[in-house]
Amino acid sequence: MKTLIVLVISAIIAMPVMAQAHKTLYDFTVKDIDGNVFKLSSLKGKKVLIVNTASQCGNTPQYADLEKLYKEYADKNLVIIGFPANNFGSQEPGSNEEIKTFCSLKYQVTFPMMSKISVKGNDMDPLYKWLTSKKENGVMDSEVTWNFQKYMIDANGNLVDYVNPREKPYSDKILNWIKSN
Repeated sequence: MKTLIVLVISAIIAMPVMAQAHKTLYDFTVKDIDGNVFKLSSLKGKKVLIVNTASQCGNTPQYADLEKLYKEYADKNLVIIGFPANNFGSQEPGSNEEIKTFCSLKYQVTFPMMSKISVKGNDMDPLYKWLTSKKENGVMDSEVTWNFQKYMIDANGNLVDYVNPREKPYSDKILNWIKSN
């Protein structure tokens, strides 16, 4: 009887914890730059670097290194995803079509680009709410401080860490994460 009581009490205590299971990247669906549905669950088993991008920013040349990194590590299950956003200094004023053309012609971007979203404020995209809220991601709170902030997601869809906008795609922090198991 004592064992049964302990089991019941343990189950009651565990219920709120179980109910608060955190989302993963795989719980989100977004739209690609052409407006097509893109299920992030299609990236299961891959490490994902999520970057909020802008075409008229001092950090815009990072597109070149992001593309190089993508090509260099694609065979090691790395995917880079760009999310254009106009939240900082109106540095991404263009339409999705204009952004796609810019990225293709100027930087030969082949990594997946998504539709323009908001990465902060009242209209923040749900994916970025997850990325920036420990309550939602179970790891950490953060704030997107400028264009080209980079979020690292592990092969199980969990947030690992982030890198500030000015830190280059080939930073030790990103390379160590890519090369880790």
